[in-house]
Order: sequence, then C-alpha cells, then structure tokens
Amino acid sequence: MDLGRQVFTVDVLERHAAKGRGVVTCMAAGNDVIVIGTSKGWIIRHDFGVGDTYEIDLSAGRPGEQSIHRVFVDSGGSHCITTVVGNGGADTFYTHAKWNKPRLLTRLRGLYVNAVAWNRQQITEASTKEVILGTDNGQLYEMAVDEKDKREKYVKLLFELAELPEAFMGLQMETASIPSGTRYYVMAVTPTRLYSFTGFGSLEQRRATHFAWLSGAGIYHGGLNFGAQHSSPNGDENFVENKALLNYSNLSEGTEAVKPSSMAVSEFHFLLLVGNKVKVVNRISEQIIEELQFEQTSDSGSRGVIGLCSDATAGLFYAYDQSSIFQVSVNDEGRDMWKVYLDMNDYAAALANCRDPLQRDQVYLLQAEAAFTSKDYLRAASFNAKMLLDITHINFMLSFEEITLKFISVNEQDALRTFLLRKLDNLTKDDKCQITMISTWATELYLDKINRLLLEDDTALDNHNSEYQSIIREFRAFLSDSKDVLDEATTMKLLESYGRVEELVFFASLKEQFEIVVHHYIQVLVPPLSNYRTSPQGEAKKALEVLQKPSVPIDLQYKFAPDLIMLDAYETVESWMTTNKLNPRKLIPAMMRYSSEPHAKNETHEVIKYLEYCVHRLHNEDPGVHNLLLSLYAKQEDDSALLRFLQCKFGKGREGGPDFFYDPKYALRLCLKEKRMRACVHIYSMMSMHEEAVALALQVDPELAMAEADKVEDDEDLRKKLWLMVAKHVEAICSSLEDYNKQIEQLKQEMNDATHGADNIRNDISALAQRYAVIERDEECGVCRRKILTVGREFQMARGYTSVGSMAPFYVFPCGHAFHAQCLIAHVTRCTTEAQAEYILDLQKQITLLGGETRNDSTGSLTEDSITSLTPVDKLRSQLDDAIASECPFCGELMIREISLPFVLPEEARQISSWEIRPQQNLGGQRTLSLPL
Repeated sequence: MDLGRQVFTVDVLERHAAKGRGVVTCMAAGNDVIVIGTSKGWIIRHDFGVGDTYEIDLSAGRPGEQSIHRVFVDSGGSHCITTVVGNGGADTFYTHAKWNKPRLLTRLRGLYVNAVAWNRQQITEASTKEVILGTDNGQLYEMAVDEKDKREKYVKLLFELAELPEAFMGLQMETASIPSGTRYYVMAVTPTRLYSFTGFGSLEQRRATHFAWLSGAGIYHGGLNFGAQHSSPNGDENFVENKALLNYSNLSEGTEAVKPSSMAVSEFHFLLLVGNKVKVVNRISEQIIEELQFEQTSDSGSRGVIGLCSDATAGLFYAYDQSSIFQVSVNDEGRDMWKVYLDMNDYAAALANCRDPLQRDQVYLLQAEAAFTSKDYLRAASFNAKMLLDITHINFMLSFEEITLKFISVNEQDALRTFLLRKLDNLTKDDKCQITMISTWATELYLDKINRLLLEDDTALDNHNSEYQSIIREFRAFLSDSKDVLDEATTMKLLESYGRVEELVFFASLKEQFEIVVHHYIQVLVPPLSNYRTSPQGEAKKALEVLQKPSVPIDLQYKFAPDLIMLDAYETVESWMTTNKLNPRKLIPAMMRYSSEPHAKNETHEVIKYLEYCVHRLHNEDPGVHNLLLSLYAKQEDDSALLRFLQCKFGKGREGGPDFFYDPKYALRLCLKEKRMRACVHIYSMMSMHEEAVALALQVDPELAMAEADKVEDDEDLRKKLWLMVAKHVEAICSSLEDYNKQIEQLKQEMNDATHGADNIRNDISALAQRYAVIERDEECGVCRRKILTVGREFQMARGYTSVGSMAPFYVFPCGHAFHAQCLIAHVTRCTTEAQAEYILDLQKQITLLGGETRNDSTGSLTEDSITSLTPVDKLRSQLDDAIASECPFCGELMIREISLPFVLPEEARQISSWEIRPQQNLGGQRTLSLPL
C-alpha cells in the first residue's frame, strides 16, 4: 500500500446541521443531495449541486412530540420517503425535490418503514416506478408514486415473515434483462437473516456488483450475478456468489470482537463505524488499511457518531452525529488494488487493476517466477516477454540478458524462443536494432528446433500432422512477418548453414531474390530423382511461375531458358508464349541446345510450336528464327511441313515485302544434307536454277519435273531444253520397266519353289511326330550306367516332367544312346559353357516353380495346333529340350569340343602337384643308389 497518501479522508461538511430543529436522528444521500431528519419531526434538504437548502415540518397537525424515524433518498436525489413516529403512531410521507409540501401516504399509516429499495434501473425524475418498502414487523410492500399525481398509485403487500417475524433492516433491488423480459432481484436483511427474491420486470441499466451485511457473526459479503444464466422459469436461483464472512475479531486488537454500528460499502472497501472511528477494511484482503477520526464538538451529544450513509451517484460517503455532518472522500481507492491482488496471487485481477506499465511488469515478473519455479518454462517465457519497460536499474526487475540466461541455464530452447517471439510483439518500430537482433536469434532457435525434431523422429518428413511440420509452418510464418527486419545476407547464410534449402528459397522469394529461387528449382534435380518427392516437371513449373511475375527481370528468362526447356519443354514453351515481351532471338541458343539432344528428337515439336507462334502469330522477321524453324522442319521424317513453310510468302500483302526471311543458300545446303529432295527442287526453282531443279526432280518424281519445266514461260530455249531432259529420262524409265518385269517373273518362280519346300518340311515334321524307338529291358543310361527302365528315388525329378508309371523321365537319341533326364541335364551343364549352363539351370528352375502341369497332348505327338496351344510350362520344357537334347552329347558337337580339352584341367593343377615326386636331399652318412629302370 502507498502509506504516504490516504485513500479515505474526513472533512466537516456542516456544523449545526439540525439548525435548531432538534438533533439529527437519521440521514440519506443521493446525487449530491443530503436529507437529514431531526428529533422534532423536521427534514432538512441540502442540494449541493445547485447550492439550495430548505426545511419541511412533518410534525404539523400531529399531537405531541414527533421524531423522524427513517429518511430515504433515491440515487437521483429527486424522491424522498420519510417515516415520522410519535404519540399518534407512525406516518410515512413522500416528498419530491420540486415540492415544498410533503404528501402523506395514507395506505402506509401505522407502519414503521425501516428500509426502502429503489428501482434504480427504471426510476425517473417524474416517477418512482416500483418501490419496495420493508417494515419493522417483517412485511414487504410495493408501491409507486408519480410526481404529477401527488399520491401513491398503489400499495400492495409482497411478502410477510410468518414463521420468524423480524424487522427488515435493509433492502436492495436490481434488474437484469433476459430473453423473456426483465427479472427483478431483491435482497432483504433482518437482524438474523438474509433473504433473496426474484421476479420478472423490464429494464437493464447499471447494477450493483457486490453486497455486504452486518450480520451477528461478521460481515457477510459476496458478489452479485444477474446474468442470463439465472433465467429459468421457476426463478429460484441464487444470484449471490463468492460469498465470504469477515469475522469481527479481525477488526479489533483485543480478544473481544466489537460489532460495527454502521457500515458503508465502496468499490473495494468496507467503511465500518466502530465507536467514534471509521475503520476502512479492504474487501479483498480483509485487512484494515486506515482508521478515520472525526473532529466532534461539545454539542455533538452523548451518542457520538450515529451512522454512515453513502451517495452512490456522487461516489461520496457521509457520517453524522447529533449536530454535524462529515464527508468521507475517496481518493482513488483502486490505486493499490493491483498490489492487494498480487499478494494473494490473483494475477488476472492484479493485471486488471494495474494503472501503469511498471505495475504490470511487476505482476508479470512474479507470474514468470512462479511459472519458472513450477518448471512451466513456456508460460514463464510468455510472462517475461510481456514486461514492456527496460528498467534494469530497478532492483526487482530482470534485464533482457538475465532472462535469456535463465532459460539457457536450464537448456530450455523452446521457452527461450517463445520469450524472444513474445518480446518482439511488445517492441515498437523504433527499436530497429533490437528487433533485428532478436529476430535473428529466434531464426537460429527455430532452425535448431527443426533439426532436433528431424533427429528425434524419422517419420517427421512424411507425417503432415507431426510437430516437425507444425514448426515448419510456424517458422515460415515468422519469416514472412520478419522479412523486413531480418538482415538478408545473415539470414540466408544461417539458413544455408543449417541445410534448410526449402526455407532458404522461401525467404529468397519473400525478399524478391528471384534468381536464387529459380536456381534452386533447377538445381534441386541434380541428385537422383528418386530422392525427391516432386517431379522435374513440377519443379520446372514452379520456376516458370516465378519468372512470370511482373517484378522479375526479363533477363532471367533468357538466363534460365536452356535449363528450363531441358526439364520441361511443354511448360517452358507455354510460358514463353504467354510472355509477349520476350525476344525470340535471345532464346535461339536454348532451343538449339534442346533440339540437339538425342532424347529431344521426338519432342522437338515443342520448339517448332513456339517458332511457328513467333512466325505466324507474332510475325517475327528475324532470319535466325526462320532458319532455325526451317532446320527443324528438315529433320522431320515427313517433309510436308517443310514444303508448306518453303511455299509460304511471309511478306505477301506488303509493298516491297519479301517472300521469305530465311537464307535460301543455307536452306539448300540443309535440305541436300537431310535428303529432302522435293524441298531442294523448290529452292532451286525459287532461285531460278531451273535446270538443276528439273534434273533433281527427275530423280524424285517425273511429274514434279514436268511441273518444274512447265513453270518456265518467258524463255523458249530454256523451256525446250527442260522438256528434252524430261523426255530422255522417261525413255530410260520404259527400258527399266521391262527389266523390272523380268525380275518379277523370276521372283515368282522362286516363291513357288519355296512354297513347295515348305510343304515338304511340314510333312517331315508330321512324320517325325509319329516316330518311336524301342528301349530294351537292360538298356543303360549313358552317364550313370544304371538301367533306364529302373526307377530310384534319386532319379525322381521335381514337378515339370511327366513320369510313365514308376519310371523316371529319360531321353533316347537316334544314335541309340539313352540318358535319364536328370543325368543328361547334369552332364550337359557340366560340359557346356558357363552361360549355357546358367540358361539350362534357369529353365529348370522356372519349370519347377510353375509346377508339374501335364502335357496338352497325352500321346506326345507334336502338331501345328499343339504347338500354338502350348502352356507356359510346355514352352519352357520345349526350350529345355532344345538346350540339352538337340543332339546326342556323346555323338554331337559337345563331344567333339571335348577332344580339344586337356586331360588335366587348369583347375586341377593343385591335385597334380600333390602327386609330384620330389628328390630327397643328401643327408650325412647316406648313400644314393641309382636303380636301373
């Protein structure tokens, strides 16, 4: 608390306030209006707003002494209700601010009114609207008075305490809007009870937010909630919340509790009249913060200070004794509430009551320390970052460096990053140097976090919902927000050093470094494409999208044209065609390089498409463009496009315009090289070289030669010469035709002979299918020397061969040699070349895997129909037969090749050396004898 400046102060407002009309018995205030009642039945009205005071005698016409029992003023200061008691009983009067005479409320005669609840939301200067009166016999009445009627409109009984009749000592009424109308909320207190009532009404204005009651045990207080959640039809909800009881023992230093005689409630404090002092108690902390003393005079009477009342509209409080009125002023009572809430660890309420950045920073500091102590580092970072003031000279504040070191010391990189980001949000644009420094540091922390996530989770790249993908999105958003404050060179080096190429490209795009972006999209395809999730066409398309931006320099189009057209010719050409400001001549090197690549021969039409667009749509006249298009036409298999191009007159319709823009000599050399003779004929004719044109045309098509000869009309000699060339060539053609006829007849005869030979071969094949061999009972296998017709388990083969009864499959050759199938395969595999052996083993493996399917032809005969209908297994078996049984291994080429092989193979050299006899060394004393052989 700020003890140097009191929150509440007391000043004497009026001495001799009763003005000789007895002593003050009661008082009420509202809107800078004070009304006091005296012991002689007078009420004295002070209007401090207009500086007016008048007195009204309410005892007139009543026998004996009269005294003002209670006086009530509404919050606007217009309406006043007063109860007078005397020998004649009790009467209640109504007085308006504009009246000089009171009006007796006859329907309330005999009732002692102790409390009044004004309808503060609906009351007006002209009408009280609904007013609730509480009496000393436990009854509640409702009435309304209009200033123009001069009397009560109605009075009706609302409620009566039947079980425990007690006097109502205080009333309060509030309203709240709900969908079905307006609900009334009424609180009423007796010496021992607090009652609450609800009902429907119709208006919404400012309402009370809390209440307090001087109960027998202590101050019962709490909040009031008139929200829409209390709107059920039965209307029995309790709108009181956060209830608490302040024991009177907290108000005294001794052991005996003293109950206050009167109370007033401010926004944050209770003003409690204890004896002749007012103790100010903070409603939140329940601590006494001040004690107010009154300067009383000798004529104040023996009662001392009688009571307290408040003017809610003016925000003032009053105390009174029998002769004087004291004003209790409030000097910014909420100025230290932030500290009160902070001491109670209610940080939200503390922040709501802070008045300046210094106070808020202290709250944030304590919040950060509490979060740090509980190891909630992210919340600690957020609270630390919210501190706006860089006031390191204040001993309870931490500097930026101290905060960052705290997070570094506990290795909390995420919390440090959060602190830096929140700090950036709180910095102003004038802190450019600090913003750049913190942004760069945050960038490095982001990159470190990304790399750590990659090391921790191998699936992070493919899981779109992973923390890695989330931090990537967050990082890119940060780069977008900070692109103007981050140093370009430093940031790019940082991104490159961490290997974050995609983020480097993203940042380069933000900084409009388009060359870096395009270069990345092109160079990203240098490693194997299988390592990338995007296709080359996709990367090329991204690069082209960048180049098409209006802010990108046109020179980048020419620089990257060779690479882009190699990546995706279609998209590149489409992009060129939509960019009209391109100069096609500068793209010629890229198109020539692409057209010269072997893989581009079938795709050259994309370049042709662009050149045709330039020539026919843009009417380009550059000779280089025309020459390139002509060269591409010449390389096509179909020369129709070339001929159309040569026949097109590009300058037609313009005066003096040329018929073509290509170089005819270059075109002639090119067409001769590519053997495009019709095109050469056209070029010769176009260059007026008619003899050469006709001579070449005669080699291609006589009709073309005639057409060329017919073109000459102005030179008769030349025309005759050309037609003579045509005639001579035609006589040679007739002779050639006769020779061709003879050759055709000879070929027909040869075809007949071949057909006859084929028939003979077909018959031989049919005969071979019926051939058989007789196997003797004792016939032996040429390899294993066991009987052919004897079956052992070692001879049974895998599925794929068909056994006859219990016999193993075998082969019989015309020479008479017979072999078990398994023995023949092993022998041929061992004696043939390595490649042939692998081929045989592979066929055998495939037959085994496919399973032992039976042959289509159960008789084993081989016909044309059976050959075409073979199953895959039969085909493989046929291939295996060709590989191992095309000839007898003992009588065929395989045996002939073995003649040239040495008896001892090279791989048997070690075995040979083991049989070598080495002479023994002479030993002393031994003799060597030579024996004759």
